[in-house]
Amino acid sequence: MGNTQSGMGQGGPPGDKDGKDAKKDKPKYEPPPPPPRPGRKKRRSQGPDATSKLPTVYPNARCKLKMLRMERIKDHLLLEEEFVQNQEALKPTGTTDDRAAEERMRVDDMRGSPMGVGNLEEMIDDDHAIVSSATGPEYYVSIMSFVDKDLLEPNATVLLHHKSVSIVGVLTEASDPLITVMKLDKAPTESYADIGGLEQQIQEVREAVEIPLLHPELYEEMGIKPPKGVILYGSPGTGKTLLAKAVANQTSATFLRIVGSELIQKYLGDGPRLVRQIFQVAAEHAPSIVFIDEIDAIGTKRYESTSGGEREIQRTMLELLNQLDGFDDRGDVKVIMATNKIDTLDPALIRPGRIDRKILFENPDQNTKRKIFTLHTSKMSLAEDVDLDEFISQKDDLSGADIKAICTEAGLLALRERRMRVQMADFRSARERVLKTKTEGEPEGLYL
Repeated sequence: MGNTQSGMGQGGPPGDKDGKDAKKDKPKYEPPPPPPRPGRKKRRSQGPDATSKLPTVYPNARCKLKMLRMERIKDHLLLEEEFVQNQEALKPTGTTDDRAAEERMRVDDMRGSPMGVGNLEEMIDDDHAIVSSATGPEYYVSIMSFVDKDLLEPNATVLLHHKSVSIVGVLTEASDPLITVMKLDKAPTESYADIGGLEQQIQEVREAVEIPLLHPELYEEMGIKPPKGVILYGSPGTGKTLLAKAVANQTSATFLRIVGSELIQKYLGDGPRLVRQIFQVAAEHAPSIVFIDEIDAIGTKRYESTSGGEREIQRTMLELLNQLDGFDDRGDVKVIMATNKIDTLDPALIRPGRIDRKILFENPDQNTKRKIFTLHTSKMSLAEDVDLDEFISQKDDLSGADIKAICTEAGLLALRERRMRVQMADFRSARERVLKTKTEGEPEGLYL
C-alpha cells in the first residue's frame, strides 16, 4: 500500500504529462498555399484504374434487333452498289453522248423559253454584267455558271432569261439574223446576156464595181482610186434590178441585197445598228457588193420633223452616210443603189466620194426594143404572120418590163384558145392590155 502511494506521489498524475506532450507536438498554423491557376479549380487526379472501370453492358433483345436491322440495311446497300456498278459496266459506248444530251436538256430547262436577246454593255465581275435590251433600259444582271465567259465581251449579243433577265447564253454570230438572210448563198441565174441592150450601162457598172474587185492593179497603175459606189436611177421596169442580178451572177464576191424599207426598224437605234452590222459583215467577207434597192425609202432629203419615226429614219440615213464615206476605210466593199426618184434623195447621199457614178436607165429606143423582143420571143413558138417590127417602130413609152409583159400576155392568150403558136392578133391584144393597165395605174407626171 505504502509503495503504491509513494509511487503515485513521485510520478504525479499521468494525465498532466500527456497533455503537455500533445501541446508540444501540435504544429503551428500556416496559411494554405495560393492556387497555381487562379479562377480554375484543379481537377482531382484519378487513378490509373479509373478509365478501365467501365460498367459492364449486357445486350438485351432490343439491341440485338437493332443490330440485325442495321446489318440488313448494310447488305441491301452493298447489293445496290454492286448492281449499279454492273449496269455501268454493261452500258453501251454511247453513254457519254446520252449524258451530254441529258445535261444539255437540264441547261435548256434552266434557260427557260422564250429567251430575250440583248447586248452586253459592260462586265462588272465574273458573275455580273450590265446588259441592254431592245426595249431600251439597261439592267444589272447575273451570269449563269454554264455560260462561257471567254465569249463575253462588250457589244456581244447575249441571250437573257425571260423572267430574271440573267445571261443564259451567248450568240456566237454577232450580226443580226436578218443580215444572214440578206446574204446571197446562191447566185442569180440572170447574166449580161439576158439583158436586152443597155450596153453603155453595163460597161459603166463593170468599170465602177466589177473590174476594181477583179483587177485593182489597173487603177493603181493609172494613179486613181476606183469608185466607191454607183446609183442606178430611171423609170420603173428599165432593168436596174436586173443589171444588179447580172453583176451578182458574174462576180465571185459576196453579194448582200437589201431593200431600203428593211432598214426602218421599230425601236430607236435598231436601224443605225443594222446598217453598221451590214457593212461590218461586208468587210469581213470582202470582196463584197452591197446592193440597196429602193434607197429613196430612207434617203430622202432632211427636213425639220416632229415625228419620232421620221427622225429615226433620218438617223438611219446619217449612219449610212457615215458608212459610205466615214472615218474608217471600207476596203473592197462596193455599193450599188437603185431608185426611181433620184430628185428626192438627199444631196449628201449622192455626192462624189460616196456615190461616184450616176447611171441613167431610160426607156428603150428602137434598137433596144428589137433586142428585148428578140430576147423574150426566142423560145416562143411564133406563127408566120407575126411581125415584131410593127411594135418596134411605134413611138410609145414601153419599158423593158412592158415588152416582157406583152410577150407573156400574148402567150397566155394563145393558151386560152388551145393554140401552141402565138399569132399577130395575140400580140396586138396583149399590147392594148398592157398600155391600158399602164395608163390607168400610173398618175400623170409621177416619174420625171
